[in-house]
Amino acid sequence: MTTLITGAGLIGRLTARQLRAQGKTVLLADIRRPPSDDLGDLPLVQADVTDWPGLGHLIHQHQVHSIVHTAAMLTPAIRRDPLTGIRVNVMGTANILEAARQFKLRRVLIASSTTVMYSAFGSLPDTPIPEDFSYRIVSERPASLYACTKIANEHLALAYAQQYGVEAIVLRFGAVLGAGSEAASSVPGQMLDCLLRAGRSGEPARYESTNLLWGGQEEFIDARDCAAAAAAALHAPNPAQGIYNIATGECFTFDEFVAVVRRSFKTLQVADLCLPAGGLSGFAFQRPAPSDVGTAWRELGFRARYSLADTISHIAGAD
Repeated sequence: MTTLITGAGLIGRLTARQLRAQGKTVLLADIRRPPSDDLGDLPLVQADVTDWPGLGHLIHQHQVHSIVHTAAMLTPAIRRDPLTGIRVNVMGTANILEAARQFKLRRVLIASSTTVMYSAFGSLPDTPIPEDFSYRIVSERPASLYACTKIANEHLALAYAQQYGVEAIVLRFGAVLGAGSEAASSVPGQMLDCLLRAGRSGEPARYESTNLLWGGQEEFIDARDCAAAAAAALHAPNPAQGIYNIATGECFTFDEFVAVVRRSFKTLQVADLCLPAGGLSGFAFQRPAPSDVGTAWRELGFRARYSLADTISHIAGAD
């Protein structure tokens, strides 16, 4: 029996490697083939999650019993092509959940994001934010199309679980950081990439967009921990809550983040810095507190292994 991992990006590949190290049969599926150096010897088929007949054929052909769904378009890509982003992120997820229903799959994991919280930051207290946080459905609606798609996917997963008994688990990742050129396609990846390039060149880092910066504090998660969370969630005996914050439980100001990067590049400087009044990715409010990660530990047995310092050191050494 096979675990299908949609999306052969960084988290997808790391998850495939962790599961294969545990003796599991895995298959990556992506609309395009990543570079051979990134893929290594991982098995991959080219597939489109918006192609319902093709997805069904793939599940039947490879005897898929579980799915880790990471395939998605990130914020920068959705801003360039909204309709494609909505189709991939929402209809792609709907297809995965419907496949779980029709093929009676054992479990599906849906990758989400803590950006679903961002619009509520202005009214949340300064205590760790639980998965079931409060927000006003109109005035605190999601402020980006990416966040809209992630909220839609979370509710689709909960609805399929309630109405059809689909065993769907949502992993709500913090701002993901990882090694490799593709990691810079996300907002936190672009932010870090600017610092790393400056550290290597000796030139000051310059940010043309404050969307890559944040006022106050922000939380991050190593892509390797995202993969470990997925592996843990696949095998958790009683994931009752269904949605889990995947983060370290720590937050950092931009200056604190730069100080961590400066451990690898002693002379790193940032030029003409103007931090926004709000949070990361252009959201209006600063984060009041880190995410509460206690339920992920109690129900999934997952706790982040890598500190921000570990993550930055790994990425700086790998690039």
